Amino acid sequence: MLETMKSAARSLRQELEVYVLVSKDPRTPKKAKVLLGAAVGYALLPFDLIPDWIPVIGHLDDFLIVPGLVRIALRCIPADVVRECRQKVRDQHESPQHRGSHPVDHPREEVPEIGRKDCLF
Repeated sequence: MLETMKSAARSLRQELEVYVLVSKDPRTPKKAKVLLGAAVGYALLPFDLIPDWIPVIGHLDDFLIVPGLVRIALRCIPADVVRECRQKVRDQHESPQHRGSHPVDHPREEVPEIGRKDCLF
């Protein structure tokens, strides 16, 4: 179970690195950058639309809003930009320098690419 949690944390960290690279890429549309920023902002805000003290739905909004904003943003970004950024992150994590600092690094399974054609805007 501990290995599963470590693997999930590593995947999340790599995915966040991908989002940072994507948001810095000049080919990324402005609306996608705004949506990624809104997702990060909402995750870091000290308050929620639905307070966390309300059972079940208090935490449910965090699990729906943030991933929803990220998913919509990724649909607006050209697939080749996301693919290139994922490859850069993968290459960084597979380099000998990086591998020495993370002793339990395993290759990440491929995440399906989402293309621009599905953009909701």
